[in-house]
Parts: sequence; structure tokens; C-alpha cells
Amino acid sequence: MNGIRRRTFLQGSLALAAGAVSRSVRAGDSAFMEVIGKVRPRASAAIAASPLGVGFECLDRQMFDPEPCYPFMAQLGAKWARVQTGWARCERAQGQYDFAWLDAIVDRLRSIGIQPWFNLGYGNRLYTPEADNDFAVGWVPLWSDEAHAAWLRFVRALAEHFRGRVKHWEIWNEPNHKNFWKPRPANPAEYVEFVAMTAPVIRQAVPGALILGPTVWGMEYFAECFDRGLGKLIDKVSYHWYRPSPEDRYEASMAAVRDVLARHQLDLPLWQGESGCPSQVGGVGGLSQYNWTEALQARWVARRTLFDLRLRIEMTSYFQMVDMLYPNADGTPGGQDRLNPKGLLRRSDYTPKPAYFVYQCLCALFDAETQWADRPLEVSSADGQPLDPSALLKVAFVRRDRPLYVYWLPADLRKELHLRTADLAIPEAAGAAMDVPVMIDPLTACVHRLPQSVRSRERWRIPGVPLSDCPLIVADRSVAELA
Repeated sequence: MNGIRRRTFLQGSLALAAGAVSRSVRAGDSAFMEVIGKVRPRASAAIAASPLGVGFECLDRQMFDPEPCYPFMAQLGAKWARVQTGWARCERAQGQYDFAWLDAIVDRLRSIGIQPWFNLGYGNRLYTPEADNDFAVGWVPLWSDEAHAAWLRFVRALAEHFRGRVKHWEIWNEPNHKNFWKPRPANPAEYVEFVAMTAPVIRQAVPGALILGPTVWGMEYFAECFDRGLGKLIDKVSYHWYRPSPEDRYEASMAAVRDVLARHQLDLPLWQGESGCPSQVGGVGGLSQYNWTEALQARWVARRTLFDLRLRIEMTSYFQMVDMLYPNADGTPGGQDRLNPKGLLRRSDYTPKPAYFVYQCLCALFDAETQWADRPLEVSSADGQPLDPSALLKVAFVRRDRPLYVYWLPADLRKELHLRTADLAIPEAAGAAMDVPVMIDPLTACVHRLPQSVRSRERWRIPGVPLSDCPLIVADRSVAELA
């Protein structure tokens, strides 16, 4: 990602982004596209329902302070938060459970309009003393009678304690990963056995509980889980997906997932439970080998979120709310080399990155009132360069009987992209017509006039609009509540 010098097309700025270039652009060679306002942020409590969530994870290991995060979470507009339960933090003496730390998180999130959902794990050194870290991360209580019984007691106590507050329970995290399935090699049969012994305890304690799994990526492991009966034990399919270009092989992979479910005659909703992008060079965690910046992270977030919505994923969660500082192997606090910088907030001072405002804009526009729609959008080159239709992503939505059309080039974010100019043609659709087209830029939340738009023969023609590696949204003026 070195040497990325993307000019931008629309008025506005990404001044908060480190190294970002101000966004000022002409529509073709015509007048500047006038900014008429910005998308008004919507508090999470003001949104009834949404497919968008955020990670609030690793507090079992106290990798960040949750308190400075809550005001920003309240104004983000996300409706879900993935929270890890941390057996080792809850049971520090055998048979004695302390859920106060988890109560504080769950109750605070619910008070600001965000529903927590639990990722249930990990191990506990009280019962697996051979664990190689204080929180027994990845150590599965499956191979000792004592650990097995203690796990089920813990799950029962936890479920009874949070009955009525938490309905969604995801069993374990990435059991196909060598760091999270110890001490034996990852094994789908053992994971299904583990779910089979854990899920009934939750269901008995929590009426109407919804069980999620297998929380993995990797088609071979995934398919074998369902071949061994996982589909009879869970209510929703959760998975993780990390790629430097968020669309890379993703659509085909999700088609393969749905094929596995269809083969077993299952119609289970899909939850993307964890996927994020770093905002700086170095650190730890997925994708840390690339030269990220805060500006690139902002574009990644826009693309990933909208692509999940394009694929009609029931819930998609961005990982993570704030950068996390991993402890050293001996349990001492880690330094900057142990930072996982995927947060929407900076760990150094708990201030928002540009990606926070991008996600906030998307949360305002793409709550449950906005639904995927099968509506055409024609995009053609307006700059004399050929435009390969297969290299372009498009998706349409309808919100309150008004359309939103999203388009972008899924280019590799690590490479230079010369921005393009395109012409749009949008056939009018019954029940979802546009009266006043505007363009919304998620990077800035700015709403722009499209004075060059022409309505003729039941279609809109919008010439000379920008086309880039970040999604842009054409919608009816009434869709965007302006700040």
C-alpha cells in the first residue's frame, strides 16, 4: 500500500485520516458537485433493528478499557456487539463465579441500544493446568472428566445468570485454528461433540436461545462439521473472513457455504461474526503483514460492509470497536508490537478513526428498513477508457419505498488506482422511484447534488459521476436525513 496517491472526486475531506488527501472533485469537466449536507448520524438506541454489529471482544483478557468506548458506541448506530465470556475471568476459584465484570458490559450495551451476543469460551487453568497462558486461550475442556464437568457447570451458571438479557450464544472461537483448539490438532468431529454437549445446557437455561457455530473459515473443515451433524445443533451459521481486498473470492465461497447447507436441507441464516482491517503498519492479528493506513482502513470498511449486505448476510460484525493491546506470553502487558490496530477507535487515546465515521454513516442508512433489491443499474465509461463489467460491483437497495444504488471497483487496495469517470443509467422501478437523485459518499457522509441528472423515458441518466475503489451511493434525496 506504499505510494497510494488517490485523488478523490467529491467535495469534502478526510482530514482525520492520517495522510489522507482532501476530497474535491468535478463531475467530469462540469461544475463542482455541490454538498447539500451530511448524513445525520443515528444513535443505536434510535434504530429499531439492523444487520450491522461491532466487536467488543477480548475483555475477558482486559485488552482495553471499555468505559471510554461507550459514548462512541452509543452514537455509532450498530445494533449488535460480540462479547467473549471468558471462563478464566469468571471462575478464578473452583466453583465460585464472578460475573460482575460481564454484567457491567452487558447492561451498559443494552442501555445504549446495542444487543450483546456471546462468544462462549475459552478454557480455565483450574482444570487444564497444562495451559500455556493464564486465560487458557484455546484450551478445550473436552478430554478430562473434571474439565468436562466444570465446563458444563460454568455454562449452566452463565446461561442462568444472563437469561433474559442474552439470547444468542456462539460456541467457541475458530476451532479450526491451531491457536484456538488445544492441545490436540483441530478436528471437526471433536468440535461437533463439544457443541452437542454444550448447546443443550444453554437451551435448558435460556428459553428461546439461539446457538451459533462453527465460527470458522475453511471449507473443508466447515463442510465436515455439517457432515457430522452440526446443522441439527445450531440455529445460525457464524463464520470469519479476512482478506486484504474484502471481496476476494468471497462471493464464490459464500455460494459454497450455501451449497453445503442445501445439501443437508438446512435453511440457516449467516452471521459474519468477525472481520476487520488494521489501520497502521505492524502489530499482531490478521492482515498485519500489509502496509495499512487509517485512510485505507476506512475504504476497506465501506467495501466490506456493503459487500456483506450485497450477499444478504443476516448480520455482519466489524472487528473491532477499539484497538487491542495483547499481553505478552508471560502475561505481562504488551508493547506497541503487540497492538492489534483494527479498532474504529484508537487505543492510545480512544478517539475515532476515519473508519468510525464511515461505519456510522452506513449504520444510519442500512438498518433493517433498507432491504436488498433486484434492480438494474447500468454503469458505462465516461473517460474514454474501457470498463470491464465483470470488474465492477453493483447492488441496489430500497429504503422506505425509495431506491439506493451502490457501485465501486473492487480493486486491490495495496495498488495504485487511477480514479475513473462513469455514466449511470437507472431504469425507474414501480414502487421505488427517485424524484431527486443525490450522491452519498460514505467516506465523508457528504450528500451531493447531481444537477446533471436527466429523467427521460422512465429512466434517469446521470453523466460524469466518479467511479473509484470505494463505494458511492446514488439515492433519492429523501433517503438521507441531513445533519
